[in-house]
Amino acid sequence: MLTDMIEKKSPFDSRIPPMNSLRVFEAAARHESFGRAADELHVTHGAVSRQIKQLEESLGVDLFDRRNRAVFLTPRGKILLEACTEAMERLAEALRQVKAPTVELPLVLSCEPTIAMRWLIPRLPAFRERFPQHQIHLLTAGGPVDFTRDRVDLALRRNDFNWGTHCHAESVAPELTGPVCTPGVALAMASDLPTSRKPKLLHSRTRPSAWQRWFDVGGHSPEAAGSEYFEHFYLSLQAAGAGLGMAIGSAYMVEEDLRDARLVAPFGFLPDGSEYVLLSPTPFRNDTRRMLFLDWLRYEMGHSRHGVESPSGRL
Repeated sequence: MLTDMIEKKSPFDSRIPPMNSLRVFEAAARHESFGRAADELHVTHGAVSRQIKQLEESLGVDLFDRRNRAVFLTPRGKILLEACTEAMERLAEALRQVKAPTVELPLVLSCEPTIAMRWLIPRLPAFRERFPQHQIHLLTAGGPVDFTRDRVDLALRRNDFNWGTHCHAESVAPELTGPVCTPGVALAMASDLPTSRKPKLLHSRTRPSAWQRWFDVGGHSPEAAGSEYFEHFYLSLQAAGAGLGMAIGSAYMVEEDLRDARLVAPFGFLPDGSEYVLLSPTPFRNDTRRMLFLDWLRYEMGHSRHGVESPSGRL
């Protein structure tokens, strides 16, 4: 028994350099740059250079070829990098297996109110059924977002404001807009009634240029008995559904109303030059959940777009 204990030597003996030296080497070798390794490890360029020099002296070989203020791995350096990469991957996997399971917190999503109420919420049950391990906690808000103050992970917005350089943005889908109204209002708009007796054009203060954008891209201005203004885009769509007039609608937000014939889009939908984006305080590629939700949004909005578009851009 004592013999067995003596024979089982620790792998962490004098033959293996300090782990910190190997960690610095792996970063420098992966980047083939002492400077980028220093940035990643939050140390100075000189600290990286010293660690590499000490490692090379302890091994008695050059791991990097230094030429013209650049560094390149030597053949021996490539061998060590391959071994370090494999060892770190195996160690990371072992740690993952032995680590106590953690409870995954929901992703907190801030979403513009109208797209949340009229498009996203009806689809969230399908997301939860497909991805039960990933929960979404929804907040409604528009415009700029302070991820730290509001404790938000993601924000779904239309790119009608400057969100600055503090966050990462990924395109989700182009906005498509067009006039929408009830079938009865559509008939009244197309009739020979005097303009004064036709329905009104419904505007919203949160999208004050919506009608003008439509005139610019659609080239059509329906005859109407003046205008009526609502505080929010959502309210203008509700007013259109109540038969109060014709509003500019987003194709995504009126998809179900069109399918159920509660609303019609007499002139179809066209891109208005804006788009929906998903904002994050950290890179999407660093978080599987963020990438998964982004891909799901793109798929669902693409499906909605296909449902209301025809080759001519009209219903």
